Amino acid sequence: MKKILFLVCLSVLGKAQTTDTLFSASKIQSIIKVLASDDMKGREIFTPEIDSAAAFIASRFQKTGLTPYTSDSYFQTFSYERYPQGTLTNVIGILEGKSRKNEYVIFSAHYDHLGMRSPQMGTDSIYNGANDDASGVAAVLLLAEYFKKLNQNERTLIFVCFTGEEEGGLGSRYFSKQYDPNQITAMFNIEMIGTDSKWGKNSAFITGYKKSDFGTILQKNLSGTPFSFYPDPYRKEKLFYRSDNATLAYLGVPAHTISTSKMDNEPYYHQVNDEIDTLDLSNMSEIVKAIALSAQSIISGVDTPTRINE
Repeated sequence: MKKILFLVCLSVLGKAQTTDTLFSASKIQSIIKVLASDDMKGREIFTPEIDSAAAFIASRFQKTGLTPYTSDSYFQTFSYERYPQGTLTNVIGILEGKSRKNEYVIFSAHYDHLGMRSPQMGTDSIYNGANDDASGVAAVLLLAEYFKKLNQNERTLIFVCFTGEEEGGLGSRYFSKQYDPNQITAMFNIEMIGTDSKWGKNSAFITGYKKSDFGTILQKNLSGTPFSFYPDPYRKEKLFYRSDNATLAYLGVPAHTISTSKMDNEPYYHQVNDEIDTLDLSNMSEIVKAIALSAQSIISGVDTPTRINE
């Protein structure tokens, strides 16, 4: 019995050390510095810069060792008739499950933003989108590394960075048509986690909290930690329907967005000064760690969130 307890303690300690290392503020910063740099010019769709952002994300998936979306590419490319100027690209990496390969858990964020506009403050015309949503993309990339290293997922994990969210969820709408929603167990959509929530540090909210028991499961898995997930306090903003989780949620998938954005007082939202120096990187580290730990029972197959019945 003592030997078993010792091994369990080692396992827990190992996970803690892994999350502290992988989800460090410096690793988060290194990703956001690329995506939210002036060189990316705000990552607007149909620009060379958003293609550069997609290539960067794909290179991270490849380095992590994720399986590409197709046999030789992490890109899911598509087009819409009302956008004749070019194609759009989601970036997808897959970590196959061990015993439940046809049951999918999705971790997502959007990597597009607003591009460049007429100067709004002084001479700045670049909407860098550090919080919206380079913060979410950083979380997805680091969660992919964590779960790959952990190598314990019974269900298949799909890591996807969507394009066209700012244009009405173009990427997620296309993505949702490529999978059978009945095979998708849950969706962790991560949007704007770079600032403290209204409850302060070690907290975030989940949109559509009462529409399934997704949030209840996540909070149960965080029992004994200082972190708390709360129901979305901005009901009038209808955030559940304003991010990339919405399309799959309409199809019954327990697809929810995790965020900390204070939508009644977020001074950098859709502004040119949404830059990396406005983010609380240490708090972000704790949020991403909490997502990783709270997802464990879902990816292992122990818990299956209830379906959404709209």
